[in-house]
Amino acid sequence: MLHPSQFQVNEAWVAFQLNDRPIETMRDGSFNCVALMDAASCLILGNTFIPTTVAAPSSIELRRLLEAGWEHKRQYPTTLLVPKGQLAAVASTEATLHDIEVIPVEEDQLLSLIGDARQGFREFIRGRGGREA
Repeated sequence: MLHPSQFQVNEAWVAFQLNDRPIETMRDGSFNCVALMDAASCLILGNTFIPTTVAAPSSIELRRLLEAGWEHKRQYPTTLLVPKGQLAAVASTEATLHDIEVIPVEEDQLLSLIGDARQGFREFIRGRGGREA
C-alpha cells in the first residue's frame, strides 16, 4: 500500500473519485466528484464534478484539474497516480502533454493516501443535508 511518507511534496499527484456513492441533485441528476491531490501532503489541489452517465472526466476536465494543481504548486509533478480503469486512459493522454508519467494502480493501494479525503467529503455531504445515493 502506498503511503504519503513515500513521496516528496509535488513529486506525485493522485487523481481519484472522491465520493463513495453518486451525489444526487434534484435539478441536474447524479454526479461523481473527481479530485486531484498531492500524494505527500494530501492537499486537495482541485476537483471536478462529472455526471454519472460518463465513465471518466473528459480531456478538458482533466486538463482543468491539472491546471488547478499547477496554480497551487507552480509546477507539475513527475508522476500522476490513478486507479486502474477509465480514468487512467484519459489521464495518460493529458498528462503526457506535461511530461507527467501516469501510473495506474489498484485502488486499494491508494487508500492510505485518499481515505481521509473520502471520509471528510462523506462527512461534509452529510453535514450539508446532502445525500449520496
